[in-house]
Amino acid sequence: MLTLFFWGLPLFMFICGGWVFGSKCKHLLLTLLSLEFIVLSLFLVLFMFLNNFNYELFFSMIFLTFSVCEGALGLSILVSMIRTHGNDYFQSFSILQC
Repeated sequence: MLTLFFWGLPLFMFICGGWVFGSKCKHLLLTLLSLEFIVLSLFLVLFMFLNNFNYELFFSMIFLTFSVCEGALGLSILVSMIRTHGNDYFQSFSILQC
């Protein structure tokens, strides 16, 4: 029963993050937060998998490093879009302007 909870929780987190990402979001910040939530659920799965088979947790630290870099890149894109367009609404962006 406890293993079902441990493996069901990250799956539920991944599905919820994918649902928020796939739904019609108006803001870029909501999209980035849902992607970070998906990465967090994948980190939890990786950590539990490595811990279950008694592997070293060095790979989870590499995954965390890449996820932090991905988050910093997303925030820098968000800041540059807010500076150029004034907001983070997807409806105000035009491919022809960029």
